[in-house]
Amino acid sequence: MSATAHAHHAHPINDAREPRDVDGSDPGPVELHARNVAFDWSETPLHWIPDHPVAANFISVLNLLLPEGERWFVQTYNEALPLVGDDELAATMRGFIGQEAMHAEAHDHVLWEFLDHHGVDPRPYQRQMEWIFRKILGPMESGTPRARQKHLIERLWLIAALEHYTAILGDFALNNTWVESGADPTMTDLFTWHGAEEVEHRAVAHEVAVYFGDSYLRRGRAMLVVLPVLLLLINRGFRFIMRQDSSLRYNYVQQQYHYFRGVRAGVLPKMRHIVFATFSYFRPGFHPNEIGSTAQAVAYLAASPAARNAS
Repeated sequence: MSATAHAHHAHPINDAREPRDVDGSDPGPVELHARNVAFDWSETPLHWIPDHPVAANFISVLNLLLPEGERWFVQTYNEALPLVGDDELAATMRGFIGQEAMHAEAHDHVLWEFLDHHGVDPRPYQRQMEWIFRKILGPMESGTPRARQKHLIERLWLIAALEHYTAILGDFALNNTWVESGADPTMTDLFTWHGAEEVEHRAVAHEVAVYFGDSYLRRGRAMLVVLPVLLLLINRGFRFIMRQDSSLRYNYVQQQYHYFRGVRAGVLPKMRHIVFATFSYFRPGFHPNEIGSTAQAVAYLAASPAARNAS
Protein backbone atom coordinates (compact mmCIF):
# COMPACT_ATOMS: atom_id res chain seq x y z
CA MET A 1 0.00 0.00 0.00
CA SER A 2 1.27 3.41 -0.77
CA ALA A 3 -0.52 6.55 0.29
CA THR A 4 0.28 9.81 -1.37
CA ALA A 5 -0.54 13.39 -0.60
CA HIS A 6 1.16 16.59 -1.51
CA ALA A 7 1.28 19.57 0.76
CA HIS A 8 0.80 23.05 -0.58
CA HIS A 9 3.20 25.84 0.21
CA ALA A 10 5.23 24.72 3.17
CA HIS A 11 5.80 27.33 5.77
CA PRO A 12 8.16 27.95 8.69
CA ILE A 13 6.26 27.75 11.97
CA ASN A 14 8.99 28.91 14.36
CA ASP A 15 8.56 32.65 14.59
CA ALA A 16 9.00 35.25 17.27
CA ARG A 17 5.57 34.58 18.79
CA GLU A 18 6.47 31.05 19.74
CA PRO A 19 8.68 30.03 22.63
CA ARG A 20 11.44 27.56 21.96
CA ASP A 21 11.06 23.96 23.00
CA VAL A 22 11.12 23.41 26.75
CA ASP A 23 14.34 21.39 26.42
CA GLY A 24 15.97 24.58 25.12
CA SER A 25 16.63 23.19 21.65
CA ASP A 26 15.63 25.21 18.64
CA PRO A 27 15.68 23.28 15.37
CA GLY A 28 15.28 26.53 13.41
CA PRO A 29 12.38 27.12 11.04
CA VAL A 30 10.37 23.93 10.49
CA GLU A 31 8.38 23.61 7.29
CA LEU A 32 5.10 21.80 7.70
CA HIS A 33 4.43 19.48 4.81
CA ALA A 34 2.79 16.12 4.25
CA ARG A 35 5.24 13.25 3.84
CA ASN A 36 4.42 10.35 1.57
CA VAL A 37 4.49 7.08 3.48
CA ALA A 38 4.15 3.41 2.56
CA PHE A 39 3.35 0.59 5.00
CA ASP A 40 3.03 -3.13 4.39
CA TRP A 41 0.70 -4.79 6.93
CA SER A 42 0.96 -8.38 5.65
CA GLU A 43 3.45 -9.51 8.34
CA THR A 44 2.11 -7.56 11.35
CA PRO A 45 0.47 -9.75 14.03
CA LEU A 46 -2.67 -8.54 15.83
CA HIS A 47 -0.74 -8.51 19.12
CA TRP A 48 2.10 -6.46 17.73
CA ILE A 49 3.85 -5.92 21.09
CA PRO A 50 5.19 -9.34 22.17
CA ASP A 51 3.94 -10.48 25.60
CA HIS A 52 1.62 -7.42 25.78
CA PRO A 53 -1.57 -8.36 23.89
CA VAL A 54 -3.80 -6.05 25.94
CA ALA A 55 -1.47 -3.07 25.45
CA ALA A 56 -1.30 -3.80 21.71
CA ASN A 57 -5.10 -3.89 21.46
CA PHE A 58 -5.39 -0.73 23.53
CA ILE A 59 -3.14 1.22 21.16
CA SER A 60 -4.85 -0.32 18.12
CA VAL A 61 -8.01 1.51 19.26
CA LEU A 62 -6.41 4.66 17.81
CA ASN A 63 -6.71 3.13 14.36
CA LEU A 64 -10.48 2.98 14.88
CA LEU A 65 -10.70 6.54 16.18
CA LEU A 66 -8.32 8.48 14.01
CA PRO A 67 -9.42 8.27 10.35
CA GLU A 68 -12.82 9.95 10.81
CA GLY A 69 -11.47 12.42 13.37
CA GLU A 70 -8.66 13.54 11.09
CA ARG A 71 -10.95 13.84 8.08
CA TRP A 72 -13.07 16.12 10.29
CA PHE A 73 -9.97 18.23 11.08
CA VAL A 74 -9.28 18.57 7.35
CA GLN A 75 -12.88 19.47 6.52
CA THR A 76 -13.09 22.07 9.30
CA TYR A 77 -9.77 23.67 8.31
CA ASN A 78 -10.81 23.79 4.65
CA GLU A 79 -13.93 25.63 5.82
CA ALA A 80 -11.87 28.07 7.92
CA LEU A 81 -9.03 28.65 5.43
CA PRO A 82 -10.79 31.21 3.15
CA LEU A 83 -11.50 33.35 6.24
CA VAL A 84 -7.82 33.65 7.24
CA GLY A 85 -6.22 36.97 6.33
CA ASP A 86 -2.77 36.08 7.69
CA ASP A 87 -0.73 34.50 4.84
CA GLU A 88 1.73 32.86 7.19
CA LEU A 89 -1.01 31.22 9.25
CA ALA A 90 -2.85 30.12 6.09
CA ALA A 91 0.31 28.45 4.77
CA THR A 92 0.81 26.65 8.08
CA MET A 93 -2.82 25.49 7.96
CA ARG A 94 -2.28 24.05 4.48
CA GLY A 95 0.72 22.09 5.79
CA PHE A 96 -1.40 20.85 8.71
CA ILE A 97 -4.24 19.83 6.37
CA GLY A 98 -1.79 17.85 4.22
CA GLN A 99 -0.37 16.01 7.22
CA GLU A 100 -3.76 15.19 8.73
CA ALA A 101 -5.08 13.91 5.39
CA MET A 102 -2.09 11.55 5.19
CA HIS A 103 -2.69 10.35 8.77
CA ALA A 104 -6.35 9.59 7.98
CA GLU A 105 -5.36 7.64 4.87
CA ALA A 106 -2.59 5.66 6.60
CA HIS A 107 -4.82 4.61 9.53
CA ASP A 108 -7.69 3.84 7.15
CA HIS A 109 -5.53 1.16 5.50
CA VAL A 110 -4.81 -0.32 8.94
CA LEU A 111 -8.54 -0.81 9.55
CA TRP A 112 -8.87 -3.12 6.56
CA GLU A 113 -5.40 -4.57 5.95
CA PHE A 114 -4.67 -5.18 9.65
CA LEU A 115 -7.77 -5.25 11.93
CA ASP A 116 -10.25 -6.68 9.41
CA HIS A 117 -7.60 -9.12 8.19
CA HIS A 118 -7.15 -10.40 11.78
CA GLY A 119 -10.89 -10.88 12.34
CA VAL A 120 -11.69 -7.57 14.07
CA ASP A 121 -14.47 -6.04 11.94
CA PRO A 122 -14.14 -2.24 12.24
CA ARG A 123 -17.44 -1.43 10.46
CA PRO A 124 -19.80 -1.05 13.47
CA TYR A 125 -17.37 1.27 15.26
CA GLN A 126 -16.66 3.19 12.06
CA ARG A 127 -20.35 3.89 11.58
CA GLN A 128 -20.46 5.44 15.06
CA MET A 129 -17.38 7.56 14.28
CA GLU A 130 -18.95 8.76 11.01
CA TRP A 131 -22.11 9.74 12.88
CA ILE A 132 -20.15 11.71 15.51
CA PHE A 133 -17.73 13.50 13.20
CA ARG A 134 -19.97 14.03 10.16
CA LYS A 135 -23.40 14.58 11.71
CA ILE A 136 -22.85 15.96 15.21
CA LEU A 137 -19.62 17.85 14.60
CA GLY A 138 -20.13 18.69 10.92
CA PRO A 139 -20.55 22.26 9.66
CA MET A 140 -23.73 24.14 10.49
CA GLU A 141 -25.93 23.93 7.39
CA SER A 142 -28.39 26.69 8.22
CA GLY A 143 -28.57 29.74 10.47
CA THR A 144 -27.25 33.29 10.24
CA PRO A 145 -23.65 33.91 9.06
CA ARG A 146 -22.86 35.00 12.60
CA ALA A 147 -24.22 31.78 14.13
CA ARG A 148 -22.27 29.72 11.60
CA GLN A 149 -19.06 31.62 12.37
CA LYS A 150 -19.59 31.01 16.10
CA HIS A 151 -20.15 27.32 15.41
CA LEU A 152 -16.93 27.19 13.38
CA ILE A 153 -14.96 28.83 16.22
CA GLU A 154 -16.32 26.28 18.73
CA ARG A 155 -15.18 23.45 16.43
CA LEU A 156 -11.72 25.03 16.03
CA TRP A 157 -11.35 25.07 19.82
CA LEU A 158 -12.49 21.43 20.01
CA ILE A 159 -9.74 20.58 17.50
CA ALA A 160 -7.20 22.53 19.59
CA ALA A 161 -8.22 20.53 22.69
CA LEU A 162 -7.95 17.24 20.78
CA GLU A 163 -4.56 18.24 19.39
CA HIS A 164 -3.40 18.72 22.99
CA TYR A 165 -3.84 14.96 23.42
CA THR A 166 -2.38 14.01 20.04
CA ALA A 167 0.74 15.99 21.05
CA ILE A 168 0.94 14.22 24.44
CA LEU A 169 0.51 10.83 22.74
CA GLY A 170 2.96 11.86 20.01
CA ASP A 171 5.57 12.65 22.64
CA PHE A 172 4.86 9.24 24.23
CA ALA A 173 5.26 7.52 20.83
CA LEU A 174 8.73 9.08 20.49
CA ASN A 175 9.79 8.10 24.03
CA ASN A 176 8.42 4.65 24.84
CA THR A 177 9.86 1.13 25.03
CA TRP A 178 8.20 -0.45 21.96
CA VAL A 179 11.49 -1.05 20.16
CA GLU A 180 13.15 -2.51 23.28
CA SER A 181 10.09 -4.71 23.80
CA GLY A 182 10.46 -6.17 20.30
CA ALA A 183 7.27 -4.58 18.92
CA ASP A 184 6.42 -5.03 15.25
CA PRO A 185 8.55 -2.51 13.34
CA THR A 186 5.79 -1.50 10.90
CA MET A 187 3.19 -0.65 13.56
CA THR A 188 5.88 1.01 15.68
CA ASP A 189 6.86 3.16 12.71
CA LEU A 190 3.23 4.06 11.89
CA PHE A 191 2.56 5.41 15.38
CA THR A 192 5.99 7.01 15.78
CA TRP A 193 5.82 8.73 12.36
CA HIS A 194 2.29 9.94 13.16
CA GLY A 195 3.30 10.97 16.69
CA ALA A 196 6.35 12.86 15.43
CA GLU A 197 4.19 14.88 13.02
CA GLU A 198 1.75 15.62 15.85
CA VAL A 199 4.63 17.00 17.92
CA GLU A 200 5.93 18.91 14.90
CA HIS A 201 2.59 20.68 14.29
CA ARG A 202 1.39 20.78 17.92
CA ALA A 203 1.04 24.59 18.05
CA VAL A 204 -1.01 24.99 14.85
CA ALA A 205 -4.53 24.16 16.10
CA HIS A 206 -4.05 26.35 19.18
CA GLU A 207 -2.90 29.32 17.09
CA VAL A 208 -5.71 28.91 14.57
CA ALA A 209 -8.32 28.84 17.37
CA VAL A 210 -6.70 31.91 19.01
CA TYR A 211 -6.73 33.72 15.64
CA PHE A 212 -10.47 33.12 15.20
CA GLY A 213 -11.59 33.73 18.77
CA ASP A 214 -9.08 34.07 21.58
CA SER A 215 -10.99 33.26 24.74
CA TYR A 216 -9.91 31.44 27.88
CA LEU A 217 -13.55 30.49 28.47
CA ARG A 218 -13.87 28.87 25.02
CA ARG A 219 -10.58 27.03 25.51
CA GLY A 220 -11.61 25.62 28.89
CA ARG A 221 -15.10 24.72 27.73
CA ALA A 222 -13.75 22.84 24.70
CA MET A 223 -11.45 20.78 26.93
CA LEU A 224 -14.31 19.96 29.30
CA VAL A 225 -16.23 18.56 26.30
CA VAL A 226 -13.29 16.77 24.67
CA LEU A 227 -11.85 14.93 27.69
CA PRO A 228 -14.91 12.85 28.71
CA VAL A 229 -15.87 12.14 25.08
CA LEU A 230 -12.34 11.01 24.24
CA LEU A 231 -12.16 8.75 27.31
CA LEU A 232 -15.55 7.27 26.44
CA LEU A 233 -14.60 6.58 22.80
CA ILE A 234 -11.25 5.01 23.73
CA ASN A 235 -12.92 2.83 26.36
CA ARG A 236 -15.64 1.75 23.91
CA GLY A 237 -13.07 1.05 21.22
CA PHE A 238 -10.99 -1.06 23.59
CA ARG A 239 -14.01 -3.12 24.68
CA PHE A 240 -14.98 -3.44 21.01
CA ILE A 241 -11.59 -4.91 20.02
CA MET A 242 -11.34 -7.14 23.10
CA ARG A 243 -14.79 -8.63 22.40
CA GLN A 244 -13.78 -9.53 18.85
CA ASP A 245 -10.30 -10.79 19.71
CA SER A 246 -11.09 -14.49 20.04
CA SER A 247 -7.53 -15.37 21.12
CA LEU A 248 -7.92 -13.49 24.44
CA ARG A 249 -10.51 -14.40 27.03
CA TYR A 250 -9.66 -12.03 29.87
CA ASN A 251 -12.19 -10.81 32.39
CA TYR A 252 -12.20 -7.17 33.54
CA VAL A 253 -9.72 -7.73 36.39
CA GLN A 254 -7.27 -9.56 34.09
CA GLN A 255 -7.55 -6.79 31.50
CA GLN A 256 -6.77 -4.18 34.15
CA TYR A 257 -3.81 -6.22 35.36
CA HIS A 258 -2.36 -6.48 31.84
CA TYR A 259 -3.07 -2.81 31.17
CA PHE A 260 -1.03 -1.71 34.21
CA ARG A 261 1.67 -4.23 33.30
CA GLY A 262 1.91 -2.39 29.95
CA VAL A 263 2.17 0.97 31.72
CA ARG A 264 4.95 -0.33 33.99
CA ALA A 265 6.81 -1.76 30.98
CA GLY A 266 6.64 1.63 29.22
CA VAL A 267 4.58 0.35 26.27
CA LEU A 268 1.49 2.32 27.40
CA PRO A 269 1.38 5.95 28.61
CA LYS A 270 0.92 6.66 32.31
CA MET A 271 -2.61 7.90 33.05
CA ARG A 272 -1.13 10.16 35.72
CA HIS A 273 0.97 11.89 33.08
CA ILE A 274 -2.07 12.48 30.83
CA VAL A 275 -4.15 13.84 33.72
CA PHE A 276 -1.33 16.21 34.71
CA ALA A 277 -0.97 17.40 31.10
CA THR A 278 -4.74 18.02 31.01
CA PHE A 279 -4.45 20.38 33.97
CA SER A 280 -1.57 22.23 32.27
CA TYR A 281 -3.97 23.12 29.44
CA PHE A 282 -6.04 25.22 31.86
CA ARG A 283 -3.09 27.39 32.90
CA PRO A 284 -3.74 30.86 31.42
CA GLY A 285 -0.27 31.21 29.83
CA PHE A 286 -0.23 27.69 28.38
CA HIS A 287 1.40 27.17 24.95
CA PRO A 288 1.53 23.79 23.14
CA ASN A 289 5.31 24.07 22.63
CA GLU A 290 5.61 23.03 26.27
CA ILE A 291 4.94 19.45 25.12
CA GLY A 292 7.60 17.39 23.38
CA SER A 293 10.63 18.37 21.32
CA THR A 294 10.49 19.61 17.73
CA ALA A 295 14.12 18.61 17.22
CA GLN A 296 13.39 15.03 18.31
CA ALA A 297 10.29 14.85 16.08
CA VAL A 298 12.08 16.19 13.00
CA ALA A 299 15.02 13.80 13.57
CA TYR A 300 12.64 10.81 13.62
CA LEU A 301 10.78 11.99 10.53
CA ALA A 302 14.06 12.13 8.62
CA ALA A 303 14.75 8.49 9.55
CA SER A 304 11.23 6.94 9.44
CA PRO A 305 11.33 3.73 7.34
CA ALA A 306 7.82 4.38 5.92
CA ALA A 307 8.73 7.90 4.80
CA ARG A 308 11.96 6.61 3.24
CA ASN A 309 10.17 3.67 1.54
CA ALA A 310 7.71 6.01 -0.13
CA SER A 311 10.33 8.48 -1.31
